[in-house]
Amino acid sequence: QVQLVESGGGLVPAGGSLRLSCTSYDITFKDYGMSWYRQSSGQGRDLVAFNARLDGDPTYADSVKGRFTIFRDDAKNVLYLDMKNLTPEDTAMYYCQASWDEVYWGRGTQVTVSS
Repeated sequence: QVQLVESGGGLVPAGGSLRLSCTSYDITFKDYGMSWYRQSSGQGRDLVAFNARLDGDPTYADSVKGRFTIFRDDAKNVLYLDMKNLTPEDTAMYYCQASWDEVYWGRGTQVTVSS
């Protein structure tokens, strides 16, 4: 069974920063389109950022443009999400997703931003 493992979440004050990481021992990320999603309590799961399988500019949700950066280290097989100027509205469970011929999800890492 393919496993994606997220880490780096935590409690941070408004205006703070966090770096999320996602890795897997089961698949090679450069073979997949990689994304970060988030889900707030009682809400649906929303796309935050997407990094295409082939070269191309990442895409971001409007709410995080200019504050979040998605990037990957193919040598380490790690996907990152740098988050800056966090607000309480960014509080959510953050999930890593790999997609190509199959779609795989991690179990998430909680980000809580205090006001």
